[in-house]
Amino acid sequence: MKRIFLALFLFTILSGVNASSETHVVAIVAQDQTALRAAARASAPQQALLWQGEALEIRAERLDWLQVYDYRRERGGYVRASQVRRVALEAGEAPALLALVRFLRDAAGSETLGIAFAAAYVQAAPADVLKGPDGIEVLDALGGMADRLARRASSGTAQGAAARALAAHLEVAARQGLRFESNERSGRMYVCYEGDAFRRVLAMPSTPEQRARAVLGLTRPECSPDELQPAQLRRKDEWRAEVLDRVDTRSLPPYLANRVLLRRASVLSSLAYQRARAGERPEAAASRALLELAKVDKAELAEEDTAAYRDAAMRVSASRWGIAAGALSGPQRKPSLVALAGAKGETCLLLVDERNDAERPLARRCTYGLVWTASATLNREGNALAVAVQPAEAWRELWIFRKQPGGWTVRVLPPAATRPAVGYAEFAGWVPGGSQVLVAREASGEGRYRRDFELVRLDTLATVRQAPDPAMLGAFQRWQDPAWKRATVSLR
Repeated sequence: MKRIFLALFLFTILSGVNASSETHVVAIVAQDQTALRAAARASAPQQALLWQGEALEIRAERLDWLQVYDYRRERGGYVRASQVRRVALEAGEAPALLALVRFLRDAAGSETLGIAFAAAYVQAAPADVLKGPDGIEVLDALGGMADRLARRASSGTAQGAAARALAAHLEVAARQGLRFESNERSGRMYVCYEGDAFRRVLAMPSTPEQRARAVLGLTRPECSPDELQPAQLRRKDEWRAEVLDRVDTRSLPPYLANRVLLRRASVLSSLAYQRARAGERPEAAASRALLELAKVDKAELAEEDTAAYRDAAMRVSASRWGIAAGALSGPQRKPSLVALAGAKGETCLLLVDERNDAERPLARRCTYGLVWTASATLNREGNALAVAVQPAEAWRELWIFRKQPGGWTVRVLPPAATRPAVGYAEFAGWVPGGSQVLVAREASGEGRYRRDFELVRLDTLATVRQAPDPAMLGAFQRWQDPAWKRATVSLR
């Protein structure tokens, strides 16, 4: 059986090594900006700058210099022996190479060096070893290092010399056989590891922790480009949900189980939205999304996962009305809403009563978003009606129909005054008098996050009072809707 890694690794230096040689010894560059010089002295002209993880053929040794050949640049020269690590690609060296991979796998900034030693291990280890636990461990480490390198490149924090080094590291990793993709999402570029090592981990008898790390690397939400068509996005999310279900979270450390649960909740909430948009029943996906979020052990939530927890909660909340899709929120009072098809892909909301039917509605507004009709609620005075409308998979607005002296009007309350990203605005209760409503809003976007509970005027949708905790607002204590309190995610 061929080595399972052969398609992944083409250790480039070997393309020029004499095939008759019994043991191949290569030099792996250990330091960034290592000079390749024309002669074995520091004053000799510089031929090129080398970066950590690059592999060179060793041809001779002179003093404390190695004579090497760089097949990528098709150029020979000399490097200081202290700036490279000599590696023998033979079975006896495999344990030492594995130890180096274990040492480097979590060393931030040394990803390309770890990837190079992993590639060397693949060339050195026997085929039966590569198919066993040690081979799986190297694949796991390789995927983790590639994914971390991609995350560093996506962060946008590197500037000047650091940015140049990062770009060089990506190029070195790509020469080792790893593939990276660049995706634009929400106006920002993300570098993503293609994930071949992770897929191999899932196809082998790996441990639950290794499988968890693999599926988390394969299902990064930022690696789904914005330009995907709805059908393509749905196929991708169906696959992501299937892959995430392969992990048994009961066998994982709590912090890692939390990460898998949060990713499942996010993906399932997106599926609920997509199924509802396609006219299919979203209840199963929406219910599971809430269930997976509820399984998260907040006491074991790692600090670096706080943002992921907020994001998952907002996504689940945005689609939570999918649980009651098609159901009625209670006895239908007048006025009430009727949803009719408009232009292709459009839904029109019509406000009707005993005297005004769909032909002559009290108010009409159309949207290409998803209307959760089960969320419609009328206040006691009969002069205001609220309904949830979701224009995107992670963004839910609150529409308020309000009776004015001149007739009914429709106003939209978004989760935040930013470009739609992740968030929701939801009805939390009517205040007696017919002039105010309670609203919970949570949103993240443009580098900001906010969660507020607000007392809002119905005529202008201006905020009268707001607080980060509903217990701090007297109106919430007196008038919050029991059904909202029972089902909302905002009180998590």
